[in-house]
Amino acid sequence: MHLHVLGICGTFMGGLAAIAKSAGHRVTGCDANVYPPMSTQLRGLGIDLTEGWDAAQLRGIAHEADVFVIGNVVSRGNPLMEAVLNSGRPYVSGPQWLYEHVLKDRWVLVVAGTHGKTTTAAMLASILEYAGMAPGFLIGGVPLDFQVSARLTDSAFFVIEGDEYDTAFFDKRSKFVHYRPRTAIINNLEYDHADIFPDLAAIETQFHHLVRMIPGQGRIIANGGEASVARVLARGCWSEVERFGLAEVPGTGPGWTIAVNGTILLGGAPQGTLAFGQTGRHNQLNALAALAAARHVGVPIVHGLAALARFPGVKRRLENRGTVRGITVYDDFAHHPTAIATTVDGLRRHVGAARILAVLEPRSNTMKLGAMKEVLPGSLAAADRVFCYAANLGWDVAGALAPLGAKALVFDDLPALIAAIAAEATSGDHVLVMSNGGFGGIHEKLLATFAQNVLSP
Repeated sequence: MHLHVLGICGTFMGGLAAIAKSAGHRVTGCDANVYPPMSTQLRGLGIDLTEGWDAAQLRGIAHEADVFVIGNVVSRGNPLMEAVLNSGRPYVSGPQWLYEHVLKDRWVLVVAGTHGKTTTAAMLASILEYAGMAPGFLIGGVPLDFQVSARLTDSAFFVIEGDEYDTAFFDKRSKFVHYRPRTAIINNLEYDHADIFPDLAAIETQFHHLVRMIPGQGRIIANGGEASVARVLARGCWSEVERFGLAEVPGTGPGWTIAVNGTILLGGAPQGTLAFGQTGRHNQLNALAALAAARHVGVPIVHGLAALARFPGVKRRLENRGTVRGITVYDDFAHHPTAIATTVDGLRRHVGAARILAVLEPRSNTMKLGAMKEVLPGSLAAADRVFCYAANLGWDVAGALAPLGAKALVFDDLPALIAAIAAEATSGDHVLVMSNGGFGGIHEKLLATFAQNVLSP
């Protein structure tokens, strides 16, 4: 089968393309911006890429395509999509194609929730790998122990990050409803994706669609400390449910809990101690969910703990990008205020009283709309200094950050932002860069500037 993938450089669609190629299909694709690292990864797999949406692709690279796989970046009015529709050529969404050709005969483990999906899915894949199950997976980041975001194996098990974002312009259901999991983690749930969801209730409805599809002999691993998750399950649940949460949070129930010291309890009985290199209580919760999901497919807890003790993390999740002149630069994908606060807290627990310089690019659709601006200052309060890049935003970022006082600075020029950070940073500082995009290569530019300062007289 020849697939021509529209929106191929997105994390999900790029992973799908890699899996399709591994399955023996011919894969080509296009996107508005074809650039590394995804373009390099895809071309390394022998996938021909075209930049742009020119309808001429129907007469060229995609002339003999059997099906057009459509990413949710594509909307009506897109020249290539309009040509596909007018020609009557077959098309399908990425999630639907993945289910029909990869997932339908496998035990699917979905990791869903507003925050922590990528890290939890990576932990789960690592546990199953350690247990000898060689799972296939498609994750929205790159686990450092696998060095790829997606792979196809002969295993009966497949781990996939369950995104609640919509599927395609012709299918407004969340992606995860296509995957039909037997094991599902619901990590947490709060308002996000303001461009497509009017409120939290609308998101909860999508999550209940997921719950309704899980078989009776399937299992939901649910965060017992989240009222929103409880509301979703209260609307109807026909599957086994195991709840997890922090030991100090009441109401979690007789499920999985983890104490501050890392002791794991199941039904109140100690099961072992979590000892790994990931910081923050949020990552302890992520690990707890992964252990519970792995146990559902037969992995003993002791094996899961051994796997997590070796877990190296995920690229762009508090990833250390280097230290120059005693200044350490981190890269993190955080872009929602809750994730920002959690990331800053995790780093604070790691570095103690050392200064944290938080550098934020609010570029998600939710942040661009200013839907979270009232809670943004609170999410950054634990940082010692805040630098925000506000180019092309339609709301007053400086005004929103005013509660932080003089410790917050806003820039709409990237070189000026880098210069200001370099002037402020001193040995022992930790520069935490948070963005769900490339941020103009700021990490390398900061490290280079710090190095140049060392050499300057």
